[in-house]
Amino acid sequence: MDEQHKVKSGTNRTSLSRQVGVKERRKLKAQRGKLRSIWFGLGMLGLVGWSVALPTLIGIALGIWIDNHYPSRYSWTLMLLLIGLLTGCLAAWRWIGKEYREIRKEQEEENPNHHDHT
Repeated sequence: MDEQHKVKSGTNRTSLSRQVGVKERRKLKAQRGKLRSIWFGLGMLGLVGWSVALPTLIGIALGIWIDNHYPSRYSWTLMLLLIGLLTGCLAAWRWIGKEYREIRKEQEEENPNHHDHT
């Protein structure tokens, strides 16, 4: 009887340690995911900022050049600034949408039974 109790107790301990290990790995993965998502978010902000700022600055520079070389009653600087800004915003919007779809796809692959309707 004492031998059976030792075997059963050892099996329970092994099962318990496995469960604790699984939970601990999940917690560590979640913590790494949060840290990675913070850096990913900051990087995305920088990338989105540059994707809007760069076309806007190019539009301004081109507009100033046109205004200096071909004077007219219309401000090419202002028009190309707005066109550059609109182009940059559309590019950023498209890129963010693509990234969002990829993240959703990865989440669905990781948790096929979990349906998030946000």
